[in-house]
Amino acid sequence: MMRHKLRAGRRSSAGFTLLELLVVLAILGLLAAIVGPQVIKYLGSSKTQTATVQVKNIAAGLELFRLDAGRYPTPEEGLQALMAQPSEVPIWNGPYMGQASGLIDPWGNPYRFKTPGEHGEIDVFSYGSDNAVGGTGEAKDVGNW
Repeated sequence: MMRHKLRAGRRSSAGFTLLELLVVLAILGLLAAIVGPQVIKYLGSSKTQTATVQVKNIAAGLELFRLDAGRYPTPEEGLQALMAQPSEVPIWNGPYMGQASGLIDPWGNPYRFKTPGEHGEIDVFSYGSDNAVGGTGEAKDVGNW
């Protein structure tokens, strides 16, 4: 008779009830509803921050190129002149960027540059997530100005 009581005691504490599982699921749902939008907002702003850092790195690479070559790359040479020596440049101590992937913005578009720039000697910029001039939020232009 004692064995029968032990088995019955184990059976009653061997799992979770449906009500307990529903409460846990409700709590997890509330957490996802509160935290989810905040995480998405930070993921979006991190791309803009990454683009800002990359633009500064490219501008620094262009300055090093100018110190060696005596000029900035031409529009025909483009930013690729930071990775591979152009034929018209006799003194080139590059590559001036760590990786060619640094010449692509976080949205998958190549960075642009103008020399002379509208905001300084050179302008390095990305048009943001919409790849169009202007915009707000993630679509805002990011540049070295």
